[in-house]
Amino acid sequence: MKAVLMEGFGGVDVLKIGEAERPVPAEGQVLVKVIATTVNRPDLVQREGKYPPPPGDSEILGLEVAGTVEEIGVGVEGWQVGQRVMSLVGGGACAEYAVAYASHLMPIPESMSFEEAACVCESYITAFSNIFMIGGLQNKNSVIIHGGGGGVNTAGIQLCKALVPDTKIIVTSHPSKMGRVKELGADLVIDFTTTPDFSEAVKEFTNKKGVDLILDHVGAKYLSPNMNSLGYAGRLVIIGIISGIKAELNLALMMVKRQQIIGSVLRSRPVKDKAAIVAEFTKTALPKFADRTIVPIIEKVFPVEQVVDAHKMMEEDKHFGKIVLKIQ
Repeated sequence: MKAVLMEGFGGVDVLKIGEAERPVPAEGQVLVKVIATTVNRPDLVQREGKYPPPPGDSEILGLEVAGTVEEIGVGVEGWQVGQRVMSLVGGGACAEYAVAYASHLMPIPESMSFEEAACVCESYITAFSNIFMIGGLQNKNSVIIHGGGGGVNTAGIQLCKALVPDTKIIVTSHPSKMGRVKELGADLVIDFTTTPDFSEAVKEFTNKKGVDLILDHVGAKYLSPNMNSLGYAGRLVIIGIISGIKAELNLALMMVKRQQIIGSVLRSRPVKDKAAIVAEFTKTALPKFADRTIVPIIEKVFPVEQVVDAHKMMEEDKHFGKIVLKIQ
């Protein structure tokens, strides 16, 4: 099968289109004929040799697929060959065929294209699981979502607007994307290039109360302003560490304010845990995609042969929403 391969680790120059062995579904898995996938930040980190796939998963890049069921493995029920599906995968999405656990599949609503469906699993499920299932966000709460133009962050804004419409949403954003973030539904957008300590702006906006939840992928650099922005019993959910892994923490303040810091990753979770997340997402959020309340935001669709250009766009942070690769 055709696939995106790597000649070692490094920059975009290690990427090439080549031939790989077509995978075979194991027990509990299906083989998906991949129509479209996306480029996500973890793909770049894996390409650099810093984020290997979980044991047993494909070393081919790609974390989410949209396509049709090609073959059904032993013990799989409820899915049919030819059915339109989308799924999380631990790797292997940047290829003509990929295996996925049946428990991680979701049906693609008739109203969605394959390109739109390719955007759902990694970013929207990451945002949903961390904001709602782990972070416990409820209606009339307040939330900070950092980095307003990325896939997880735009997904988080859309999910909050659809599922908890009376929640106040604060977003930190590059100035070039602030207007679009505001149009998407953010109540307050803060320019992180001029306001690295955003906590004062947050306190002013919340009348010194602070926020209930923060979804953060920045890490060390934002720890102090994050904690200063949290209100009593607030939760900080950290899903990335792009600014570093070490920072000082005022434990006394955290204790007095009963704050929580929660670390979270999706890719390396056990199959059963991911299945539970997918089931909850399917029940709670997928209907919002079916009725077009939520429409995935696509910056550009690249043919897979232009995977280098797609990775460059992600590296240069020129996108708003998702970068799609059309496989076939």
